[in-house]
Parts: sequence; structure tokens; C-alpha cells
Amino acid sequence: MLRELGYVAFLTLFVIPLQAQVPPALPSSEKSEKNAKLPPCRACRVLVNSFEDGMRKTERNKHDGGDAAWEEERLGSYKTSEVRLVEIQESLCNDVTRGSSQCHNLAEDNEHLIEEWWVKHQTEEPDLFQYLCIDQLAVCCPNLHFGPNCEPCSDCHGNGQCKGNGTRKGNGKCLCDAGYAGEACTECALQYYEAFRDESKILCSPCHVACLNGTGCRGAGPRNCNSCAKGWATLSGGEKQGCIDVNECLEVRNACQRNQFCVNTEGSHTCINCDRSCNGCSGDGPDLCNTCADGYELRDGLCTDTAGEKREHYVTMTRYLTYLGLCIATCVIFQSSTWIASLVGLAVALYISVSEYWLSGSTTKGTSPTIPDHLMEELRGK
Repeated sequence: MLRELGYVAFLTLFVIPLQAQVPPALPSSEKSEKNAKLPPCRACRVLVNSFEDGMRKTERNKHDGGDAAWEEERLGSYKTSEVRLVEIQESLCNDVTRGSSQCHNLAEDNEHLIEEWWVKHQTEEPDLFQYLCIDQLAVCCPNLHFGPNCEPCSDCHGNGQCKGNGTRKGNGKCLCDAGYAGEACTECALQYYEAFRDESKILCSPCHVACLNGTGCRGAGPRNCNSCAKGWATLSGGEKQGCIDVNECLEVRNACQRNQFCVNTEGSHTCINCDRSCNGCSGDGPDLCNTCADGYELRDGLCTDTAGEKREHYVTMTRYLTYLGLCIATCVIFQSSTWIASLVGLAVALYISVSEYWLSGSTTKGTSPTIPDHLMEELRGK
């Protein structure tokens, strides 16, 4: 019995509290981001950025206001103090999401270099990135330099990027932007034409969509294509050369399905469903029907919903017959009791008045089928 009580006490005092202190497992996506492996130069840049963020956060933490001379003297000593360095290192890499584990390891392995820069070189070499990543660890290069010896990059004339720029990798050649080609990105790529050039700059613009992919063009517009893409016809002879759009709505038989109308677009066409009142159409709206669909009738050039009118007529007749039945019932009751007939008659009159008022209000709000606004404007203009 005592042994069991001792075992329970042990679990209560030691095992359960330790289990409660175990942090919850990170989601797989966050864990993969945390353990992501960055390139050496990128990892060093992340570490330096985190350190510089810490410097900004501790820049004025200790002295805000007061005597100017005293503040300047004390702030100057705090600026390069070990106290401030410790504060920065305590939060170092905590704000990093991608590659945070690598950042912590890099900070731990090079803690002596960071402390040496802080104490001895911070004043004459204020750029920590230059000191740590380029000079000491030799994993990065200055901007527009590449390779193990940080050689100068090729001049890409603002139209590309140097391969390996700022790192100890790459070959220094130009990776041209879209639309540019050549070793120095001073030529236009296929499907682009030279829109502007001077001694130091070239501007390349894309060929028109009418130009067949892979054949290029001589200039802007469809008339300067070397070959035409699908949906465009070739023109030749004199000034009328290049490509012209094919109107599939006229050239292609049955370009659209039944109860659709065709709209020509550049290099193609679009099929749009006819209005529901139409049985075939030449355009959008009830005024462009070939014939009216079942339940619709041509009136004043528009296919009108006659089925809806018949329904409204039937509902109206039913309503009036209901009113008549109520009135007859009131007259029958009147023969046996005048008092009850008066109350019933008042209720019937109130019911009829409210019903008609509500129905008239619904009609004015346009609950019945309406003609589209653009067609109404056209009709008013006529």
C-alpha cells in the first residue's frame, strides 16, 4: 500500500509536470520552414539582418530625454557596450521564419567574430555584412561581383542580372530579362522588336498577337509580322502586307451552336447565348430575335412574355372570384345576424383594400418581366 502511494506521489510531483512542460509539436509546414537550408551567402545575410534589427530595437532603449550632455555621454557608452550586445544576442534569429535553425547555428559558430566586430571594428567598419560575410567567412561578394575571387560581373546594360551576383557562385554572365538576348543583353529576343536604341540603352517590345510564335516581326502592329498566327490572314503586295484578322462570324459556317450568336475577336470569336425570349438571334436582347420562343409574342419589335400575361390574367380572375365569394358569404350571414354580418363585412372590406394596395405597390416596383436598360434607352431615343 505504501509503495503504491509513493508511486502515485512520484507521478504527481515529477512526471506529470514534466509532460505538461513539453512544448506542442509544430505543424509540418512551419517545421519545414524552420529547418530549411539556405545558401551560405543568403544564410549570412539573414543573420546580419536579424542582428541589425536588434540594433535598431535597442538604439534608444536606455535613454529617452533628460540632460542632453549627460544623455550623449551615457548613450555613447551604451551604444558599444557589452550590455547592449547581450540584449541583441538574446533575441538574435528569433524573428526569422525560414531557416531559423540555420541562423541560430551560424550565430553560435561565429559568436567570437560578432563580438570582435562589436568591440574592435564597429567604429571603423560599421558594415557588419562586409566584415562578417565577405571578409571573414568569405561566403558573399560585394554587389556586381561573383565567384570565389569576387571578380566583376559582366555589364548587362540594365536588361539582365549577373549570374552569381553577390555570391561566391556563378559565372558572371548575363541572365537577360524577358525580351532581351545576347551576351550583354543588347539585342532583342525572338518575338520582340527594337522599339528604341541609343548609345547606352535599348528597348525591346513584344510583337503583336497576330504574329506567329517563333517567326518574329519587323515592328509594331499586325502589319509587321513575318508570318501570321491562327485566326489571321496574310496580306501581300504594296503597302497592304502583314496580317489581318479573320472574321469567323462571316467566314466560318455555323461558327456557333443553335440559339447562340457570334462576336468576332482578335484572332478568334466568341459565342454568346441568345435572350431566353428568342428562337435564334443575330445579337443580344429580345429585339434581335429571328423568331420568338414558345410563350413569347412579337410586339412592337420585341418578343414579349405572353405566358406571363396569361398567368397574371388567371390570377386576377381568381382574386376577383374570391372577393365575390366573400361578399356572398357576408350576405348569407346578414340574414341570420346583423351584428356578426357587420363584423364580417368590415373584415372582408379591410382584406380587399389591403390586398389591392399591396398588389398595386408590387406592380409599380416592377416585379413583372422588364426590358433591359440599354434597350429602353434605345427605344426612348427612337
